[in-house]
Formats: sequence, C-alpha cells, structure tokens
Amino acid sequence: MSAPRKYAFSWEHSIGNLEMARKQLGPTTRIEIYRLFQFTMRDIIEQRYGTDASDDILRSAGSLAGEEFYRHYCSDAADLNDLVRKLQGLFKEMGIGILRLEKTDETNLRFTLTVDEDLDCSGLPDTSEVICVYDEGFIQGILRGHHGTDFVVREVDCWCTGDRTCRFTADPVAS
Repeated sequence: MSAPRKYAFSWEHSIGNLEMARKQLGPTTRIEIYRLFQFTMRDIIEQRYGTDASDDILRSAGSLAGEEFYRHYCSDAADLNDLVRKLQGLFKEMGIGILRLEKTDETNLRFTLTVDEDLDCSGLPDTSEVICVYDEGFIQGILRGHHGTDFVVREVDCWCTGDRTCRFTADPVAS
C-alpha cells in the first residue's frame, strides 16, 4: 500500500479562494515571476533527471492543468466552436496568449492551433528549439476533457525557433 500523497492536486486546496486571500493584489502576477518559477523548476528537474524526463514531467503537469482548467472553466462547451470561443476569451483575459484554431478536421479529431504572445516563450531568445512542452500538455488536457479521448500534442513552431507564434498539432492517440 502506498503512502498518502502530500501534494495531490485539487482546485480547492491548490488554487484556493483568491478573492479572499488577495484582496489588494488580485489574481494576477507578472510574467517574470511565472517564468522564474517555471524555468528554475525545469532547470532542476533537467539536472536531476535529464532533458527527456524534464519534458515528460512538464508535459504531464500541463496535461493535468489542462484537464482541470477544462473542468473548471469550459466543461459546459456545447461543441468545438463553443469551446474555442470560450478558450479564446479565457486565454486573452488570463494573459495566457492569443489562441487561434488554424486547421480543423473534426471527423478525425486533428487540429492545428496557434498561440500568439504565448505566456511561456514570447520574447525569449532564438535557440532553434521548441520549448513549450507544458503548453503541449495543457492543450492535450483540454482536448481530452472535451473529446474524452487522448491526444498527442506537439509544438511545431515556437518563438524560440524564430517564428513569432507557437503552433501546435493535435492528433488522437491511435487505439
């Protein structure tokens, strides 16, 4: 039997009541603080476990976050168009980025989408590497929540590859 988990995610215990807790500061923070947290965490995980494991961990965390985000904000979406409208509004309102659905094949559940002004990478130097693995997981979790099937989401263009948008492909996992 495994020991009880100390840090299992729940919206109530992990997000809390921000209106009560941050009456003066409100629910926002600066991008530098978000990136400081994300990229130092990523650095330590990579040092200890390697790049592939670091990417897998961040992608898995993003997937969990995406599922929870979907449940909390979008689970009442009637269809894909409604989901995209909700996500576009939420991404902009929350400062995540500017979401666009570029290609849609609803029959085969294949999608290409872009996020301009992406929270994770816009403004970073060109490294010739796609780096938004957390975003891959986040999108994957949202799509799984909405469609009830697993997806492989991969970033194909990134601010850090010289493109000025993040472009993601989403394909269902073959059964």
